[in-house]
Amino acid sequence: MKRTRTQLADGRELFYFDHNDRPVRTLTDPRPLPSVSTTSQMRHDPLLDEWVVMASHRQQRTHLPPADRCPLCPSRDGKQTEIPSADYDVVVFENRFPSLSTMATTTPAGSPLVPARPATGRCEVVCFSSRHDASFATLAPAQARLVVDAWADRTRELSGLPGVEQVFCFENRGEEIGVTLSHPHGQIYAYPFVTPRTSRMLAVAGRHTSNQRGDLFADVLAEERAGPRVVVESEHWTAFVPAAARWPVEVHMFPHRQVPDIPALSDAERDDFVHVYLDVLRRFDALYSAPLPYIAAWQQAPVRVGRDQAYLHLQLFSIRRAADKLKYLAGSESAMGAFITDVLPEEVAERLRRAEPSSALPEGER
Repeated sequence: MKRTRTQLADGRELFYFDHNDRPVRTLTDPRPLPSVSTTSQMRHDPLLDEWVVMASHRQQRTHLPPADRCPLCPSRDGKQTEIPSADYDVVVFENRFPSLSTMATTTPAGSPLVPARPATGRCEVVCFSSRHDASFATLAPAQARLVVDAWADRTRELSGLPGVEQVFCFENRGEEIGVTLSHPHGQIYAYPFVTPRTSRMLAVAGRHTSNQRGDLFADVLAEERAGPRVVVESEHWTAFVPAAARWPVEVHMFPHRQVPDIPALSDAERDDFVHVYLDVLRRFDALYSAPLPYIAAWQQAPVRVGRDQAYLHLQLFSIRRAADKLKYLAGSESAMGAFITDVLPEEVAERLRRAEPSSALPEGER
């Protein structure tokens, strides 16, 4: 893998990730760009003991532009985009409308009960392919593996930034999810705090261990591997519908070896992940007559706490509960955090096992 670093016209970093040393990428961004906003702030919710990020400048971010004005496509035919080069394999760059910024300087007025501080951190965009009509499910295995290596590179580097406590790699796919750019891409957030979900999982896992019941994550994986909800299993990974799934279609992917984060995965584990993940994504898209909207969320260990206890895994879920129906978070889910599901996990697992992924999807072997 070749990594090339450059800066965009407003000072944001951009990284080209290429399969080999041959490509020469354009490094100069000729656009006259305004400065990136650094006004994000955080306020602490005293009732839930959680930080809430406020980034009002994001109201101005690009929203569903036509394909010929996509900011994530390569710069071609006189049209300058976020990527200066006329082609690329995988690109990662700092978000132009970040929720978190290493340059955040706003000092909001807080109080002893509700403290506030600048929302320091970093938000990056990961472009999976230069093809506007691609998706992660249509990537060739070598291209998907390059994305995994880019995730590992950025996780490692962002974890070293001052004040960063957790790195979150994720993909939102589909307008139903709220995606504002249709080009195949994901994002990476470097948080200045440990997220609520991770904090709770580690606390529960700690109680499980203290009760001399072993490792919670390993116990869950062992029980699921022996049960009826496995969708795909390989040498290094198992993809299963969790017994207490909250979403209409939900799959968790666990490596068979406990590791804290993506950089800790071996080459064999990364290759095997690509095989299983592409299989699962294509099964998702085979469930209905249209591609399934989803969120793919990497659950990585925090930077400084809980690393021996955490267990890297991927949570993949969709809000589509039927071909023409979406799962909306109504009163019980939104107000109380108490999920009520419409389908049994065992039925979802069986449907995914029966789904036949298209064999004609990959965008071309490299």
